[in-house]
Amino acid sequence: MKRKTYGRDAGLTLRMLLTTGLLGLLYVVFAVVLFYALHAGLALMLVIVIGLAFFQYYTSDKLALRASGAKIVDRDQAPELHAMVERLCAMADLPKPRVAIVDTDVPNAFATGRSPKHAVVAVTNGLWRRLDEKEIEGVLAHELTHVANRDVLIMTVASFFAMLAALLTRFGLYAGMWGGGGFGGNRSNNNNSVPVWLIVLLVSIVTYAISWVLIRTISRYREYAADRGSALITGAPEYLMSALQKISSEMFRIPQRDLREVEGMNAFFIIPASVKRASAELFMDHPPLEKRLAALAEIAREMGRPVA
Repeated sequence: MKRKTYGRDAGLTLRMLLTTGLLGLLYVVFAVVLFYALHAGLALMLVIVIGLAFFQYYTSDKLALRASGAKIVDRDQAPELHAMVERLCAMADLPKPRVAIVDTDVPNAFATGRSPKHAVVAVTNGLWRRLDEKEIEGVLAHELTHVANRDVLIMTVASFFAMLAALLTRFGLYAGMWGGGGFGGNRSNNNNSVPVWLIVLLVSIVTYAISWVLIRTISRYREYAADRGSALITGAPEYLMSALQKISSEMFRIPQRDLREVEGMNAFFIIPASVKRASAELFMDHPPLEKRLAALAEIAREMGRPVA
């Protein structure tokens, strides 16, 4: 059996497509309601949100680097790291991304960039010191899979109408507070009818809440896919399993102050930089560690690899 067949997971693919379809259906309903309620008023909202989405998409790498404090390093500054990335990119048939290092003791890594040609892969000093070479390769392969799958693009598109819903929620609250009967005067003020601002506010709140959950569901599926991609590239899922366990256990040794300094990058990190546990998986943007390890163990068994 060819190695690439191990990278297939029909169930995961189906769940990703179903969740994305539900999110798309939600947005279609949201757009229809807005068009009916706002007419021309919707155009300005769309222009604003499209502008924000394009800005986020085209500057995602710069924003992530600045938020994390990561510094781009050349080959002379980090020869071993560059060699690892080059080797993995050759195995994954990817162009080599820029390489960055984050000067923090928090063990973690992330990838960003709108396409494989504009990508950055970053690791922290804490990760480099704590993991061995094979474990670091497993982590890097996970991040390169995010690049190959264009996850920045996917999550930007997925969050587009959620951004619009959040914006409209704010406008709806302002309209209600200041007594406006509607957005832009598109509806007459009829005392017997429900105000337009209230309709838009309620629909926007519901849309944002549901999309918030669905986007996190998609994010969890992207993590499963990246874990599987790492196993496919390296052919040794047990090293990523070991890396995930080490990173997670080491988080409890990191001072809370250091964790707070990088918590804004949690959605990007391979494991969120926090010792706090979400109350339910439904609200997590990363799968529980136990489920990730179980999925990787299953892949390892399929490959005939040893599992501790």
